[in-house]
Amino acid sequence: MNIQPPSLTEIKKAASDLYFDMDESEISEYSGFMDGLIAGVNLVESLDEPKLPTKYPRGELIRPAEKENRYNAWFWKCSIKGKSEGKLAGKSIVIKDNICIAGVPMMNGSNVFEGLIPDQDATVVTRVLDEGGEILGKAVCENFCFSGGSHTSATGPVLNPHNIAYMAGGSSSGCAALIVSGECDMGIGSDQGGSVRMPASFSGCFGIKPTYGLVPYTGASGIEQSVDHLGPMAASTKDCALLLEVIAGFDEGRDPRQKNPITKEYSELYQKGVKGMRIGLVEESFAMPGHEDDVSNLVRETAHNLGGQGAIINRISIPEHEYAGAIMLVSILDGTLSTFTEQGPNGPNFQGHSMTEAIKFYYSARREKANLMPVTVKNFLLFAKIMRERYGNYYSAKAQNQVRNISKIYDKALGEQDLLLMPTTPMKAHKLPDKNATNGEILGCALDMLGNTSPFDSTGHPSMSVPIGKSEGLPVGLMLTGRRTEDDLVLRGSQAIEELLAS
Repeated sequence: MNIQPPSLTEIKKAASDLYFDMDESEISEYSGFMDGLIAGVNLVESLDEPKLPTKYPRGELIRPAEKENRYNAWFWKCSIKGKSEGKLAGKSIVIKDNICIAGVPMMNGSNVFEGLIPDQDATVVTRVLDEGGEILGKAVCENFCFSGGSHTSATGPVLNPHNIAYMAGGSSSGCAALIVSGECDMGIGSDQGGSVRMPASFSGCFGIKPTYGLVPYTGASGIEQSVDHLGPMAASTKDCALLLEVIAGFDEGRDPRQKNPITKEYSELYQKGVKGMRIGLVEESFAMPGHEDDVSNLVRETAHNLGGQGAIINRISIPEHEYAGAIMLVSILDGTLSTFTEQGPNGPNFQGHSMTEAIKFYYSARREKANLMPVTVKNFLLFAKIMRERYGNYYSAKAQNQVRNISKIYDKALGEQDLLLMPTTPMKAHKLPDKNATNGEILGCALDMLGNTSPFDSTGHPSMSVPIGKSEGLPVGLMLTGRRTEDDLVLRGSQAIEELLAS
């Protein structure tokens, strides 16, 4: 297909949008100037592009009926078997539905994406299959992955396995529900504000957001490049460590988020214990908006008991933690606007491997079906658009600068402590809103739980939610955060807590 040169009308509109004052003769003149550029575009169109490998046959695709989907956590079921042996042999894995699996529909939780069928496997999918794992299907995720609750997906709310009147947490909601209900061993979620750790907390499984760039994001739909992470979820520390070991590592330059990631033998190191490890309880994290005393008390009690395993427990203060999450949200305003509007799933200025079929699909779909975006996304995009029109990307840029200061503050604390300890979410799972809930009610319980989790998406520190019991029948999560590249220490802390609670 040859791309046609811009018409005079198109050039005139583009000039107006760019605030160029051009008369008719100039517009006609510039029409001729673009011949070389059009030739370049047509050259690109004529050439084949590299594709990510699809190495293993697809099993039968099944859209489960309601009676076979008791927590509404499955999007599609399948059976994709990898090698006959490997580190994940005998393990079953589900993939969050913002991560591409070739031949399996991907909805990203939204009707805007409905109809997209990727033609490539994300890198993490291939790595799982190369190590003998079996992929059982796609897990429901929240609408555009833009909610910490599990009530926004276009396919309906994901139910908490402990009490179906409550949220499973988001945005990796389906992964958490399927792991906790025993329908799979492991899951791969994404985390931009806490979306691995928040559902792990609300539903009661383990979930780690690795060091930024440790796990390649190649082949997943993002929110904003500076905070995009993929991470393991599982029913044990051991399985989180094993899955992290499999999916971590450099991806041949396909993901610009990666800067020479340092990998380790997490499946061995997680067992080394916490004797002599300094663990700092961040006091501000226990007083975040919406905090519940039973959550705080159980987290403090668990931390105190870790001292019996040889850890040195300290109470510390990081005043900036109170507002670090707000800085994170402002820092992604402009990039999220670009990802969800002009640029599509890869985001702006992407220098790695692009899933061009998804970009092409979304470019049309988001114009034709924009009204189907959820209130969480509409509210954020409207505000981001107004800020851009008023100030360009000034405030996002300023917030990105402030992220570096916040990072240094956490780094200083982690120079004195080996791990930071907090409640993952300040509260237990929210009740699911009524089917006739207002936009205000839907929005009100979508983003109020990310105060402790979201700062570490922008700073890139590894951070993990560990289930520590239940209160009033609902799980409570404890969060451990470590120095960048020291994901193994975070896993060691998680394993120590797991052993403590099992004894």
